[in-house]
Amino acid sequence: MTTPRPSLTLSSTVLDAPDAAELAGFYRRLLGWEPVQEEPGWVKLLPPGGGPGLGFQTAKPYVPPVWPAALGDQLMMLHLDFEVADLETAVAHAVAEGATPAEFQPQHDVRVLFDPAGHPFCLFVTDQVPGEPPAISPEWVAEQTREIAEQDRVTVQDAVAPDPAGPAGPARQAEPEAQP
Repeated sequence: MTTPRPSLTLSSTVLDAPDAAELAGFYRRLLGWEPVQEEPGWVKLLPPGGGPGLGFQTAKPYVPPVWPAALGDQLMMLHLDFEVADLETAVAHAVAEGATPAEFQPQHDVRVLFDPAGHPFCLFVTDQVPGEPPAISPEWVAEQTREIAEQDRVTVQDAVAPDPAGPAGPARQAEPEAQP
């Protein structure tokens, strides 16, 4: 017997931080979203037109991810993508509000930045239909694959069939391997 699927609606994506109110303040200034819920250790922002928001919760043991990650680094669990009309203006605005640009920038039409708690997020532009992700060229994928191999980053193959001669360690989630 199959159980009917209940109605589920995405309410928000929640980010942990050492101080929920501080990180919520950054995203409020960055996006122009207003808080709809504020409690000790918790803030929720919603976009003006409605839709899913962003939640922030205080997590004292929070450890910021490393990006791009190498073997043994704290991995990010997710990142936020924001489509912008003018990449350089959007980057300048984000930096003015407290973001830090990442050293490694993977594409010409994407900028990776870190919020004040260290979560990576992306700003991107596209000449395609609004909302569509930018095209990724086979050359870029090949270049990223070479860089991943050079940096000893965890690959799907490593996670599925780790090197028996390598050090034993805790199980980790792997980054997807690029397909040429």
